[in-house]
Amino acid sequence: MIIDVHGHLTAPAELYAWKAGLLSHRGAHGGKPPAISDDRLREAHFEPHPSFGNVSHFDHIDGAGVDLQLISPRPYQMMHSEQPSKIVRWFTEETNNIIHRSCELFPGRFKGVAGLPQSPDLDPAEWTAELRRTVTELGFVGALLNPDPYEGTQVPPALGDRYWYPVYEALCELDVPALIHAAGCRPPTREPYSLHFIQEETVAVWSLLSSRVLQDFPDLKIIVSHGGGAIPYQVGRFLPSGVRAGGTPYLEKLRCLWFDTCLYTKDSIELLIRVAGVDRCLFGTEKPGTGSQINPETGGWFDDIHLLVNDIDWLTEDDREAIFAKNAAGLFRL
Repeated sequence: MIIDVHGHLTAPAELYAWKAGLLSHRGAHGGKPPAISDDRLREAHFEPHPSFGNVSHFDHIDGAGVDLQLISPRPYQMMHSEQPSKIVRWFTEETNNIIHRSCELFPGRFKGVAGLPQSPDLDPAEWTAELRRTVTELGFVGALLNPDPYEGTQVPPALGDRYWYPVYEALCELDVPALIHAAGCRPPTREPYSLHFIQEETVAVWSLLSSRVLQDFPDLKIIVSHGGGAIPYQVGRFLPSGVRAGGTPYLEKLRCLWFDTCLYTKDSIELLIRVAGVDRCLFGTEKPGTGSQINPETGGWFDDIHLLVNDIDWLTEDDREAIFAKNAAGLFRL
């Protein structure tokens, strides 16, 4: 059994054409969603796509042996920083509806992970209505949480700030995990969105472990995308300060979080598992996505992460079972 906790929606072009319309008229023409048939939704999952190495979504996950994939909105499409806030809300809700329909069309292959309408012009408590709708009405099993709703245009409150507490309260109430994953990245930032993801994940881990969040919400389940940003690989920078401060050792605090294996080299995955522990690592590929290109050195896909995990010779069969499925099944109550 392989459960991929880090997948994103493959949607027909009509969804993104509608988004372009929302951006052009800024909500003046209303928010009526596009008419997308079930047949069109099915086709999108079987169509070759140039951004995915000219193969389809199902080609990718079937080739990797993925039995169940948790799918969320494409983060760079989520436009959290756009105005007015109603267009962010409309697009988020319809994207979640399309995810739900995809799960219904392919039963047993997908589970939904919600996007939240994280407009900075809305109070975070207002974001949680969509979390509750998707979990209680649509059967979603988690949510994305973007640490930077401003998408690079301003400095957001760190995840240790009480600003985020309404979201943490709702996650605990519903008993679903949050997957930390930044969204877009706009000027005046210096970096592209892919690097922005890693930087925001790094700051997110630092902020959570430097705050009272995990004490105030002991049942909070937080997964950090892309192997946890830089922290698991630079953890030595934080060990001495942890000793100076006393209390819980830094590595022990780090292991209060979970991390996906969405990394594209064996060395980085191996280091993550050694630092975080087998029980804190969840199989994630982002297939199809950034890594869906052929590696000229191997002839395989960069995001064939199942092969990289299998190549780690010191993992036991029980370890692999935990990483590939058992940890996710328990965390997401699958």
